[in-house]
Amino acid sequence: MNGGRAPRATAATPALSAWPPLAYDDWKDTCTTLHLWIQIVGKLRLACAPWLNHSWHAVLYVTTRGLTTSPIPYDEDAFEIDFDFHDHVLRVSRSDGRRATLELRPRSVAEFYHALMAELQRLGIRVRIHGSPNEVVEAVPFERDELHGSYDPLYAHRFWRVLADGARVLGQFRSEFIGKASPVHVFWGGLDIAATRFSGRPAPPHPGGVPNLPDWVGRDAYSHEVSSAGFWPGAERYPNAIFYSYAYPAPAGFAEAPVEPASAGWDATLSEFVLPYDALRAAASPDQELLAFLRSTYAAAADLGGWERDKLEWPPGAQPQPRRRP
Repeated sequence: MNGGRAPRATAATPALSAWPPLAYDDWKDTCTTLHLWIQIVGKLRLACAPWLNHSWHAVLYVTTRGLTTSPIPYDEDAFEIDFDFHDHVLRVSRSDGRRATLELRPRSVAEFYHALMAELQRLGIRVRIHGSPNEVVEAVPFERDELHGSYDPLYAHRFWRVLADGARVLGQFRSEFIGKASPVHVFWGGLDIAATRFSGRPAPPHPGGVPNLPDWVGRDAYSHEVSSAGFWPGAERYPNAIFYSYAYPAPAGFAEAPVEPASAGWDATLSEFVLPYDALRAAASPDQELLAFLRSTYAAAADLGGWERDKLEWPPGAQPQPRRRP
């Protein structure tokens, strides 16, 4: 960080076309490190923003350059943290005009954590966070994690591009629903982008058991019936990038429901429908392939779960169209 001075020049990553390759084994070390860096930033938003149901106050959003916290309230002011995966920098901006920049490069989680917290203090931002990762099995405190420190800018950029492509299609899918629905957002606990639809009915208490996550957080997230879908880059326990879709609670017969496209299917390990990312990007029209997956898996959840679809969705042909200037 440099306390607002001009950052050292970094080589920008050339822009990629839609749906680039992202095999987990090719970038797993960078993926793990980046996940932990993103958790640190997400926890800063979690610590300062007023609580929203389903932890929506703590999520990140996709931008044209990376990820953002959006404005975070702080006293009578606000600050914002942005990952830029074109120029490979992290930017912190206060609404009073002060700013700082941290280069994204190979460095340990501990170094990243200490550098970011030091610069926040220089900007007059004093925030304490829970200092260990969530939703990972080996939760090494950030300030002591010298093991994870990989950063490949090409793959960080590819990951952002897949999130941007996913956000585009998930946004279209979300627009077709008029019931309660989440924004299209990035959950830093699992490092996935998601959009969730709600039936409006309460759900049975979630059993919890997510590694290093308080059970009450899971119960708040699943307080009501949901159909949720998104993208996940994979992990050591499941080293495959996927689009996924699940229901909570899963209605009887859900796993056996027919879904589209042909490359999608039920994964018993994850207990959800899966569309392999490599199969999607090989399709003639990945956007339409993904929409078919999202629509068919939601329909299976809603029909088998007895959702009042006529009250939750736009009637065919009734969805308003945006006005365009001539």
